[in-house]
Amino acid sequence: MQPFACGNCRSLTFFGDLSCLACGSDLGFERAAGRLVARDRAGEAAWTPCANRELIGCDWLAPAAGALCGSCGLTRTRPADGQDADIAAWRVVEACKRQLLVDLDGLGWTLAGPPAGDSPLRFDLLSSAYEPIVTGRDGDVITVDLAEGFDPHREALRVQLGEPYRTVLGHLRHEVGHWFRDLLGRQGRLEEFPAVFGDDTTDYAAALREHYAGTDDGSWRRQYVSHYAAAHPAEDWAESFAHYLHVRAVLDTARAWGTTVDGPAAGTGIAGRAALSCDPRLPVRHFDDLVSRWLPLTFALNAVNRSMGRDDLYPFVLAPPVLRKLELVHRALAR
Repeated sequence: MQPFACGNCRSLTFFGDLSCLACGSDLGFERAAGRLVARDRAGEAAWTPCANRELIGCDWLAPAAGALCGSCGLTRTRPADGQDADIAAWRVVEACKRQLLVDLDGLGWTLAGPPAGDSPLRFDLLSSAYEPIVTGRDGDVITVDLAEGFDPHREALRVQLGEPYRTVLGHLRHEVGHWFRDLLGRQGRLEEFPAVFGDDTTDYAAALREHYAGTDDGSWRRQYVSHYAAAHPAEDWAESFAHYLHVRAVLDTARAWGTTVDGPAAGTGIAGRAALSCDPRLPVRHFDDLVSRWLPLTFALNAVNRSMGRDDLYPFVLAPPVLRKLELVHRALAR
């Protein structure tokens, strides 16, 4: 996430801010330009907030007064007014969805909701407080259990499933990955899929039953980015797709903030300086460029987390087969 400047007083502001802490100006995100616009500078005619601004704190601007923004417009089903707990979770999910769309915008895949209607993708945000809900994708609809927006629920599931991390944004990146599997396949961009990921026409339900009935012996780390990725080629793709978006988003953030890494000098017993140097400001022309920027940055970020007594920010090891999968995602998404 890049830093922004208030359009009124030029103070530092951030993606998702509704107002400037310095001057109090209302802020709105102008998606096409990728900037935060201050209301009192743009004027009333140009500053059209999303209809969900007051309800869930959506800071995006809309195409017309009283309309939904391009992110909220992708939501087909949302909580009813008056369901305060569900609306609080809805607020969390929508904030993550806006970040997902910015991720995809940066890669050249702009998904627009009504009235533009450039994308058939829609989201159903439902609550398992009333009926069983499974977060997943069915055709052009992604369903999200709003319970994932509550930290205690999500953390309990993370521990129960032995996951290194579990976030709403991660769910959205994963599920949109399933949707992109179909889209990229129709465009002829995934001819290498069977050779890299395997045959995803195998019995999906049976594979998941076997996965959840088994135990985690750690052997998946030699070929997969996560334990869940080992369940079925379709989940392997979605997990790899989500992971690729993680990598690109963090590198984009590091570039925007000018964060570079110049690791320990040669002779430390770890590696040479070249292997531990990272300048995200350099262009990424090939997948190898991406990896050479990414790994040193993760070493540094993990060290920072450990210095705060926290677990590693990036608790993953990218084995060669995983890198091959991420490279296919990289090439398939290239515009």
